[in-house]
Formats: sequence, structure tokens, C-alpha cells
Amino acid sequence: MFRRLTLAAFITAISTAVSCAQPTEKPKATTPQYEFAPTPSWQDEFNTPGKPDAAKWSYDLGDHGWGNNELENYTDKVENAKVENGNLVITAIKEPSGKQQYSSARLISKGKGDFTYGKFEIRAKLPKGRGTWPAIWMLASGSEYGNKGWPDNGEIDIMEHVGFDQDKLHGNIHTKAFNHAIKTNKGNNIVVKGLSEDFHVYTCEWTPEAVTILVDGNAYFTFKKEVNYQWPEWPFDKPFHLILNIAVGGNWGGQKGVDDSIFPQKMEVDYVRVYPLVTK
Repeated sequence: MFRRLTLAAFITAISTAVSCAQPTEKPKATTPQYEFAPTPSWQDEFNTPGKPDAAKWSYDLGDHGWGNNELENYTDKVENAKVENGNLVITAIKEPSGKQQYSSARLISKGKGDFTYGKFEIRAKLPKGRGTWPAIWMLASGSEYGNKGWPDNGEIDIMEHVGFDQDKLHGNIHTKAFNHAIKTNKGNNIVVKGLSEDFHVYTCEWTPEAVTILVDGNAYFTFKKEVNYQWPEWPFDKPFHLILNIAVGGNWGGQKGVDDSIFPQKMEVDYVRVYPLVTK
């Protein structure tokens, strides 16, 4: 009995010593959790008729094709962009305009609404017909990276649509490492009925770790920042601004030609709301 007790005590002592000698396990690093403020920090409800609010929107102007062989001339005319009946209405018109045979509008928030991270929510109804190419998207407001232009500083496409493929919606990102020009594009598409008959909510949720594109609350594309990414893969840590436009034709929108019988065509925007990012 005495020997058994001594042996048991000896084993217990050794186990205790070994357990005390083990290094204390470091607590695992926790991933930051993000959420978005419940109220917008920047918004336009488009409730004042006439030209778009000059405190929030400027215009990109020109008829030079915009790097995509587009066929429209972007103007600041009220016929191409105006607020009526509680909506911003961007209209593409078949008419001689500048050096082109179509006019349209491209509104930008640059210098008036520039954002790093956040939830971007836009409720809109799209144009319809072969040759239309509407977009709700974002570009970098500065040029800190690479060759100072596209795609080095990044692009986020919250909504793109081409009229020859009516029921398909597209969400994409473009960077120096990932873009369609070098066939490394990152994006996805989804079939949604009634894009030109009904309003839908187009959303981007942008955090330091991911860009997620949604329609009507349904996420269909997420681009995550990997641990080895530098600016060529992830330039999404600088201010970006919003762009709303209808292009005509172009390398993508004009792949199957342009049906002149459909014009004029409109994109109606009910609201634009930006909710800032907050850390839990």
C-alpha cells in the first residue's frame, strides 16, 4: 500500500511539473468585425426638380469614346440629366452631339462625395434595348498608385448592364493585376428579371477586407483582400467617388450593334445613399 501511494504521488508530481512547464498559449488574433452606420452620411433623394444638385454632382463631358469606342457625347444639358417626379433621370438621345450621333450624361460625385469604405446603396430602373450600356460604379478620386490612371488605382462596378443581354446583371472590380484587358477580370453576373420595368436596389459593401456586390440584398460577388495582396491587387484603400451614366455602343455595349429605334432611353435613380463603415 505504501509503495502504491508513493508511486501515485510521484506520478502526480511529475504531471504537475510538466503541465506547469508548458508555455502559455497566446490568444488567437481576432478578425476585425465591421458594420455600417444605420443612417447615411451622404445621400441624394432627388426631390428638387431641375438640374441635379450642383453641391453633390458634377459632369464628365466629352465625345472621345472614353477608352471603349463609345458612341455618345456626354453633356451637361438638362435634356440628358434632370430631376423630375422624385427621380434623377439620365437620358440617352439619338441626335447629333459633338462628334457623335448620340447624347447622354455621366454624373460624378468627385470632390463632392469621396469615400473610403462604406455601404453604397442606389435604387434605380435601367434602360432597355440593344446598344445601351448603363452603369453605377466607382473610380479612385486620386492617383497614388502605379501609372496614375486606369486600372492601377482601381474601379468598382456596382451595376453594369448591356441591352443586348437584357436579364443579366454584372458586378466587377478592376485593378492592375485583375482586369478584362489582360483577361484576369474578377467579377460575376446574375439573372434578374424586370431590370427595365421595375426599380431594384444596387449595393456595394466595401470594407478593408472585401468588396461585395449585391442586388436587392442578394450578394452575388465578393472580392476578398488576400494576405499577400499589394496595391496592384488591392488599391481599395483610398477615396473613391460615384459615377452614374448611360453609354451607347462601345466595345461591350455595342458588341451586337445599336438599335436606333429604341431611343430615347432612360435610367431613373430614386436615391443614392452612402452609409459609413464603423468597427464593432
